Amino acid sequence: MAKTILVVDDSASVRQQVRLALSQAGFDVLEAGDGQAGLDQITANDGIAAVVCDVNMPRMNGIEMVEKVAGSPRKGVPIVMLTTEGQPAMIQRAKAAGAKGWIVKPFKPDLLVAALNKLVA
Repeated sequence: MAKTILVVDDSASVRQQVRLALSQAGFDVLEAGDGQAGLDQITANDGIAAVVCDVNMPRMNGIEMVEKVAGSPRKGVPIVMLTTEGQPAMIQRAKAAGAKGWIVKPFKPDLLVAALNKLVA
């Protein structure tokens, strides 16, 4: 059975790129356009195996979403940040909140797929 990955990014084109890469690798993909919508899906859907999340988004940014997931019953869901941000302080804050990985855009689809395969194996 295919694992379900939630992609949280305010850019529809990035969500489409990630969806294509993950679908080709055999994952099922759900999407959310901001951190609040992502958090809502994570808490409502026990079938989500992992999350790919941007940092800079409206309503709730990705790091806030990671922090809220960490304090919820779904805290075990692995989250990989996929973002244009590369500041060490931001990376440290995300990892301290529970993010399991940090990939900088533009990304290599095979790197993202490999990271997710490792996390959901």
